[in-house]
Amino acid sequence: MNSRSCICVSAMKPCCRFLISFTSSSLFGVSPPNSGKFINSSKLRCTKIDSRSIRSGIHCRRIVLDRNAFFDSDSISWGGGGSRVLRARGRGRGRGVLVIPRVASDFRNHSTSSLDSHVNDKSFESMFVKPLVFKDVEKTERIPKKVSGNGGGKDANFGNVGVRKETERGLSQTEVEKEAWKLLRGAVVNYCGFPVGTVAANDPGDTQTLNYDQVFIRDFVPSAYAFMLDGEGEIVRNFLLHTLQLQSWEKTVDCHSPGPGLMPASFKVKSEPLEGNDGSFEEFLDPDFGGSAIGRVSPVDSGLWWIILLRAYGKLTGDYTLQERIDVQTGIKLILKLCLADGFDMFPTLLVTDGSCMIDRRMGIHGHPLEIQALFYSALRCAREVLIVNDGTKNLVAAVNNRLSALSFHIREYYWVDIKKINEIYRYNTEEYSADATNKFNIYPDQIPTWLVDWIPDKGGYFIGNLQPAHMDFRFFTLGNLWAVISSLGNQEQNEGVMTLIEEKWDDLVANMPLKICFPALEKDEWRIITGSDPKNTPWSYHNGGSWPTLLWQFTLACIKMGKLELAKKAVAVAEKRLKEDKWPEYYDTKSGRFVGKQSRLYQTWTIAGFLAAKKLIEQPEKASLLFWEEDYQLLETCVCGLSKSNGRKNKCSRFTPPRS
Repeated sequence: MNSRSCICVSAMKPCCRFLISFTSSSLFGVSPPNSGKFINSSKLRCTKIDSRSIRSGIHCRRIVLDRNAFFDSDSISWGGGGSRVLRARGRGRGRGVLVIPRVASDFRNHSTSSLDSHVNDKSFESMFVKPLVFKDVEKTERIPKKVSGNGGGKDANFGNVGVRKETERGLSQTEVEKEAWKLLRGAVVNYCGFPVGTVAANDPGDTQTLNYDQVFIRDFVPSAYAFMLDGEGEIVRNFLLHTLQLQSWEKTVDCHSPGPGLMPASFKVKSEPLEGNDGSFEEFLDPDFGGSAIGRVSPVDSGLWWIILLRAYGKLTGDYTLQERIDVQTGIKLILKLCLADGFDMFPTLLVTDGSCMIDRRMGIHGHPLEIQALFYSALRCAREVLIVNDGTKNLVAAVNNRLSALSFHIREYYWVDIKKINEIYRYNTEEYSADATNKFNIYPDQIPTWLVDWIPDKGGYFIGNLQPAHMDFRFFTLGNLWAVISSLGNQEQNEGVMTLIEEKWDDLVANMPLKICFPALEKDEWRIITGSDPKNTPWSYHNGGSWPTLLWQFTLACIKMGKLELAKKAVAVAEKRLKEDKWPEYYDTKSGRFVGKQSRLYQTWTIAGFLAAKKLIEQPEKASLLFWEEDYQLLETCVCGLSKSNGRKNKCSRFTPPRS
């Protein structure tokens, strides 16, 4: 167990005074409401903190750079708008240490309305944050933090995360589960002595880790669900707060600055020695916003996953104070305003590039891929639940409601295919011009692939992978379809149709290892043209038709929602036979998933966590109801299709399809 402890920018522990290092005249303060200069560090740093510096009741706000400021205990003042503000007075030069005494942190009692007008301020960009410096805190002087709800009451510094007595976890665990929990806890990453995430893969025999030793936002989600379903919430709380502090508006690729609110794809805990020979060092979080990724593509899905996980944390732990914090509320708004920004696109779907989600290489999913739309819809539903509604957020909430309605209509109406819809497309007229056109996207019937004609079952259907002018991607993408079911992006009949299709096409989508990331694979000339002859995405490998066990937990969640628990048990049983023996690979190759992927990493954390989360959901199906959404009938009342009488549209909105009895 680590004998040191410290609080970083997010302040997980109420146990320390802050000692802030500064260079020249650059110091830290809390932004006044009228400045709009909230800073999230791209490199949060800490060293050890002395036990004599222990104080209780301290939490840290977001911090900003004030180059003409110096803090002392008499310079704290409170700004208007209900937000607490620390102001700096005076000047300082050289390198020194600054002490901020006893800062209270009850963010949820203060309005966020004064922040709303600043989240798109240009002054967000190009800010730099100096390191937080700490000294030693002895292990014996820790102050334990209680976590409400299922998180239980225990010392938050639990070393190997979630180590509990066997009797508390139950004696019914299989050997596969026991090994999986051991591996998952062994993948935990600590920052300043506290757990903040899990590495992507932890293969002791791997000599080239590449970026698999980093904590990825999307990869950590199944780990978070597994921990919370097992009663551990602290690591998830830490993860949410630290990634929030990394939320960026800094210059990244080729001096270009992305919009405020972008979340990193991943981060890594690094350390470097300080000046002198006393052995002290700095730890810092080094985020990647796509600037180091293959293809240099920013992660569109990271912010969406972050909001989804934030909502799940409250539901599973009962700790709703986190989502009510002013910094968390501001982070949500930054993500939403980035996603809801007006642009050139005519559709309510998010327009993104290839490689911006789980499929992070060129696979022909640029445009409006289903995966992003389903996660976007889920994140909007989460945000509507966790946003504090006041005068400053009511317009944003209204925009969220409008987008939910439009997005739901668009996906249900134009992305859904079954045997009836395919036959309709087969008879499409083209080059139609008018608001009443049936073939609105000018889809040519010859686009219907030959494999689909024989593959689509008589019962069931699915949401296609992508839709753009004159282009329909008829591939079945599992993640997008599962989240369409989980979030009720599809109506009841469509959700049932997706599950029916998976059951009907079990040998294609599950076979020897659940689940295909997409079906079918791109082959021959199609593979060469669309992937650029990608040697990793060869047919029936990796993203190109590979089988990914991490999808198990999402499949289980969808099955429980749709009353098909036995189907989930069947899939988990298939995976359990092989995962331990195969050393928990990242993905499987071949059409039936028989071989371990040729470039698959072993001891892949989200493979392990996906299996454990699925097992936990099967054991506690009542918890699943906290994690999925039923149809929102209130949203139906404000559906965009209510305008049909005034604009002459003749479409029948699929949102009003009545559920089956």
